[in-house]
Amino acid sequence: MGKKRKREVELVVLSDIHLGTYGCHADDLLRYLKTINPRKIILNGDIIDMWQFSKRYWPKSHMQVVKHITALMAKHTKVVYLTGNHDEMLRKFSGLKVGSFQIDDKIVLKLNGKRAWIFHGDVFDVTMKYSKWLAKLGAIGYDTLILLNTVVNWVLNRFGREKISLSKRVKNSVKSAIKFINDFEKVAADIAIENGYDFVVCGHIHHPEMKAIITEKGQVTYLNSGDWVENLTALEFNNGQWKIYRYIEDHQAQAVRIPRRFRDDRDNKEIFKGLVDEFMTIKK
Repeated sequence: MGKKRKREVELVVLSDIHLGTYGCHADDLLRYLKTINPRKIILNGDIIDMWQFSKRYWPKSHMQVVKHITALMAKHTKVVYLTGNHDEMLRKFSGLKVGSFQIDDKIVLKLNGKRAWIFHGDVFDVTMKYSKWLAKLGAIGYDTLILLNTVVNWVLNRFGREKISLSKRVKNSVKSAIKFINDFEKVAADIAIENGYDFVVCGHIHHPEMKAIITEKGQVTYLNSGDWVENLTALEFNNGQWKIYRYIEDHQAQAVRIPRRFRDDRDNKEIFKGLVDEFMTIKK
């Protein structure tokens, strides 16, 4: 059988990949990327998790994601990296443009005559604005829960049972978490409506969503790309339509074979050198 043709996609929005953490599903993301031919990719924050980077955990599969994206840039796919809170270190490079690659904090795109306001969304997080240490402490606890989840799913798999997401179950059962998501969506929509945007596209809260929000001042389509820790989702815009891509429903992507990856114990200096080397391969 010959190779299956890649899907042509005008725009892909990915966020909250969290490369460098135990919870990142880098292999699954790589399988997805190998099934599409995107014209533009928006990396909407928390792509490389610099908060957790001190663990020196960087499997080869995580580097393969970086290599694949830089290879797409070499083939003239435009890539926009919008900074989030876990990769806020990159905010000092906001405005940088090199060939088909750029770094910014937010961007407004014109899509079929309509305007899409795209940014990560941590600006709406009160714990980020006033208690960054508390947010980082929460990130460590979250990462520990994800690691525990990995062990639980390994056991379930051995007994032929379906995988579960402990973090999703916790969030779905805590009223304050549900309220936070609803408040986040409302604030994003209110500001987008006041500024006349047709779409507002965020990440940050690991909750994929696409819905129309109507207020007394107007209407906007709110979209959230989800994440590659719990939900394994992305946003795709093609032929004038948005859709939420869900890896769990994509049997073609799941069937993609990639070499087995092993843990890579290089230190941070070597890791960053590898990232810089990949970046420098981008053709202007």
